[in-house]
Amino acid sequence: MKYVFILGRNIELSLAEVKSYFNKIDDIIEISHVAKNSCLVKTERPIEENIISKLGGVIGIAEVLEYGKTEDILKKLDNHELYFGTSNKLNYCLWDFSKDIKENDKDNNNEETEDNEEVEEFFDYLKSRFKKEKLKATLKRLPAKITLQNGKKVPNISSSLIEEEYVLFFDKKDFYFGRIIQKCSYEEIEQRDMNKPVRREELSISPRLSKILINLSEVAEGNTLVDPFCGIGVILSEALLQGIDVIGIDRDGGAIKGARENLEWFRFSPKKYFLKNGDSSKIGISKAHGIATEPDLGEILKKITTEKKAKETLGNFEALMINVINNLKWEVSGRIVFTAPHIRTAKKRLGCNIDRILKETGYKLKQGFPIEEFKHNQIVGRQIFVLYK
Repeated sequence: MKYVFILGRNIELSLAEVKSYFNKIDDIIEISHVAKNSCLVKTERPIEENIISKLGGVIGIAEVLEYGKTEDILKKLDNHELYFGTSNKLNYCLWDFSKDIKENDKDNNNEETEDNEEVEEFFDYLKSRFKKEKLKATLKRLPAKITLQNGKKVPNISSSLIEEEYVLFFDKKDFYFGRIIQKCSYEEIEQRDMNKPVRREELSISPRLSKILINLSEVAEGNTLVDPFCGIGVILSEALLQGIDVIGIDRDGGAIKGARENLEWFRFSPKKYFLKNGDSSKIGISKAHGIATEPDLGEILKKITTEKKAKETLGNFEALMINVINNLKWEVSGRIVFTAPHIRTAKKRLGCNIDRILKETGYKLKQGFPIEEFKHNQIVGRQIFVLYK
């Protein structure tokens, strides 16, 4: 099976999450090419119906209908249904991932196709096809932009006003034409995040990043995940939504109370979670399969700090993580995934000394990590680490 995954703002992190997710569900995949914020994914089995709800770094998934040379694809597309609605009015768009982002790329994805005759053939085909089917079809420009981690701007997932979305991908040899079959529901995620009874806007991790950390841990459905700095339970709730049992620990009694209220609001079975108010560097836990957590990243800074202050914060963070990992590692069989402060100083960003953590805990760092996760105006960003025994 072939799919085009449209990735979120941090392409490197999204790719790592996709690989980890398919690994934990025992599906062998091949990511053969990356273009703009998309990648071509080949799987052994058809993907789950609502897999995108479990992925934090993917905003859309297209099923490849045909691939090969342009002329061959256009002939074969006549054998595929392209519109599944009932109205004779149709708004549609075409995501063009036929070339990588370059410095001189134009902002609008549709405008990039003007100097590419082969790409224009796909636009012409859709226009002609819908006219032949007597549909009042309107090609819509791709809407709002997202800014990638590297600073480039690309189109964001479309609104519900666009009924059909198609994808054009090129891997340096063949074109791939697909139809989007799943896309991220920002509204659903925001609604459940905003409506839960207890919120801590400045201190809480987002549902998007929570999903990514959970998937990087590779803890599978039916197994147990630990969050030793659970706060009000954002990571816990996202794990429970995936059928993963959880253990949440926090030394702040108010946070534990808030986490309990939130998990009860979701109506999760109390048998699926265990909450404990205590110090994660000392507390005992039952057997678990992995850790995913966002520890205290230090003081919320509004201005660039000094190198001395940053190093002090990072040193305290390292000591904390060493104590927590050494306390919990005897009961945790799998990966430890955590975020760490990445602090902006006058000269550069500083991160924690992972070698110190590895040396004093006996863990190893997974290849490809840390991965940076921050917006360019943030003083304290994140580095994401994945450790294994």
